Amino acid sequence: MSKLTTIRRIYSVFFFVLFLVLLFATDFRHLKGYETALFLELSPLTFLATLLSSFTVYKGIILSLLVIIPTVFLGRFFCSWICPMGILNQWVSHIFNKRKNIDHNKINSYRSFFAFKYYLLTFLIVLAAFGSLQTGLFDPISFLTRSFTISMLPALNHSAITMYLKQPIFSGGIIITLIFIAVMFSNRFLTRLWCRALCPLGALLGVISAFSPMRIRRDTKKCTDCRKCLKYCHGACDPHAALRQSECHLCMTCIEECPEGALHYGLKNQQSSDQMPLDVNRRRIVETALATTVLFPMMKSAVNARTLDTASVIRPPGSIPEGDFLRRCIKCGECMRVCPTNVLQPALFEAGLEGLWSPVLINKIGYCEHNCVLCGHVCPTGAIMPLTVEKKIKTKIGTAFYNRGRCLPWAMNIECIVCEEVCPTSPKAIWFQNTELTMRDGSTKILKRPFIDTKHCIGCGICQNKCPVHDSPAVYITSIGEHRSKTNQMILKAN
Repeated sequence: MSKLTTIRRIYSVFFFVLFLVLLFATDFRHLKGYETALFLELSPLTFLATLLSSFTVYKGIILSLLVIIPTVFLGRFFCSWICPMGILNQWVSHIFNKRKNIDHNKINSYRSFFAFKYYLLTFLIVLAAFGSLQTGLFDPISFLTRSFTISMLPALNHSAITMYLKQPIFSGGIIITLIFIAVMFSNRFLTRLWCRALCPLGALLGVISAFSPMRIRRDTKKCTDCRKCLKYCHGACDPHAALRQSECHLCMTCIEECPEGALHYGLKNQQSSDQMPLDVNRRRIVETALATTVLFPMMKSAVNARTLDTASVIRPPGSIPEGDFLRRCIKCGECMRVCPTNVLQPALFEAGLEGLWSPVLINKIGYCEHNCVLCGHVCPTGAIMPLTVEKKIKTKIGTAFYNRGRCLPWAMNIECIVCEEVCPTSPKAIWFQNTELTMRDGSTKILKRPFIDTKHCIGCGICQNKCPVHDSPAVYITSIGEHRSKTNQMILKAN
């Protein structure tokens, strides 16, 4: 085992464990100022896409320069040394590839469809330029964070490894789980298929690394074309021939496997072989960009705001206006992971195609804890701004309403004061009016019937969550009246 390979394996274990530690620390019991969004902030794809979509670079995302600048000089080291998604794919591939009679050279040779990731990158970048941030669906750090938050960690918790106060439930989580399983199982058929053919971050780093002076070099005088260097190649970059620099992950296994010492990492010399340019069809890149340019406005016009269930799209406190929110949210799931009541859920299509897997409050599952401000402190892009507790308890994210046909005091003349008891605002947004009623048998009864003072209601949803009418609560929250919108109000003020 070569020294470089040993160092790389130590680093990969360290960074994967660090990813898990920070993900575990993204919890209301463990959050003590740790940089829990570190890996999300390191992604150059997030840096570029949010810059294009919102014309802003939110504080910690500048850390991505720690990846971009070394890549320019050293090559695409991030994928095999630091990226937790790449490291996990490599480990899973290693498990599958322990089978007998497997042709390692064949599965680790370059395939033409590996260029697909560059066209996917083009598609996502053009969308970002139009203000639609969808990179989080494919960015490996966002993908892995979301998958662990919504599928892996709840599954472990269910298996008696207690990490939550109560078993978390995520609506639509089965879809995210199945996608994650499919990506992992794809390694059964081709090593690191995600990294080689689908990863847009890898494509971006591949483009940057194409200009790197430091790279794997092959001495043509020493090389016997035995192809042993292909056996464990992470990137399928063909080190035995004209190296594909943009595909090389700098795993260093080719140097370790070469029996002739024909491969080394460094600057070019007279014996170095020629190298392949970036395998991208420029015409297809232009066609992809033009198709996206045409497709995006068609998608926007096909989804009219009036056809969306905007009343149910209740965003976390501190969220910026909806249009800006969608230009910054990378659907990473950090806010869902840190939420102590499990109220934050991945949206499906209630917020439109652009809002897929962005966070919304589902009050039947949980409620917004009155003194909790954690979601804004873990958001890596500023889609949810950090708030102080003093400001948060006055931040209105929606308004409560009664369905009197289901409310026990209104519909059935049964005493119930649960919603008023749990209301956290001061003064309480829910108040009672004593009403004298004539019962069916002719007797009279004084009954407290609830009303909502919308001036004090902040839409936290605890009343809906605790309502004893379980199937369809008699009190419910909509996004109307939210602090971040001047138009989503019950009564619009004239100019």
